[in-house]
Amino acid sequence: MRESSKRTVPAAFSYPGHGRNAVIGIAICHGFTGSPLSVMPWALHLAEQGFAVTVPLLPGHGTDWRQLARSGWREWAGAFETAYLELAARTDTCYVAGLSMGGAVALRTASRHQVAGVAMVNPGLSFYDPRIRIVGILKYLQPTTLPIVETNPTAATTDDGDYTQTPLAAVHQLKKLFAAARRHLPRVTAPVLVFKSARDDVVPPSSLAMIRRRLGSADLKVVPLPNSGHVATLDNDAPLIFELSSRFFHEHAPHRVSSETS
Repeated sequence: MRESSKRTVPAAFSYPGHGRNAVIGIAICHGFTGSPLSVMPWALHLAEQGFAVTVPLLPGHGTDWRQLARSGWREWAGAFETAYLELAARTDTCYVAGLSMGGAVALRTASRHQVAGVAMVNPGLSFYDPRIRIVGILKYLQPTTLPIVETNPTAATTDDGDYTQTPLAAVHQLKKLFAAARRHLPRVTAPVLVFKSARDDVVPPSSLAMIRRRLGSADLKVVPLPNSGHVATLDNDAPLIFELSSRFFHEHAPHRVSSETS
């Protein structure tokens, strides 16, 4: 079968908002080796609600693993931070959100700026693979590894680029990003909403444990996702994520905005 000529190319997403909710901004960060496609249903749902939404495409992502190998965690975090600041400048209230590694990027941004709140889906701050301890050396001996494949995945798949290999140089950068996000967790004082899948072959439970233990905010809510894997924004519990995050964004705005669109 020939591939469709209408292949969706990974790209940044931006929506200015409409109606009363346009004064509320939400910056969403995708995950490692992913692209805005992995969070697009979430972004589109919020846009339909009238929120102003931005989802940047991080450097080295949406292309191929060779470009990812040449990018670094400060570039990823910086690109998202820039997108957040641009959105915050034109809205009254601005939130950060993220999937997987995007959760770590969102947390780091929240530690550096007065965000209104943080919403995350299976945020990553740690690894399952014990070899991560020596990835700084291993990357010189073994440049790439195979991507993590979930057991019995139920989420829809997206074509985020050629990531048939995962460069260990980029995994080393991911390790540094996680360390920076963990280090600054006490500085995150905004309300935090976490959605956590019951089965997640990518992010271990220790990531959520770190958030519970070190987060500076006393306002933390964790919502279990019983029927989804790691990319829950494309999985069975996606409607729950959309509904509860939308409610979270309304409830924690300094001045409540009607959920009605106009």
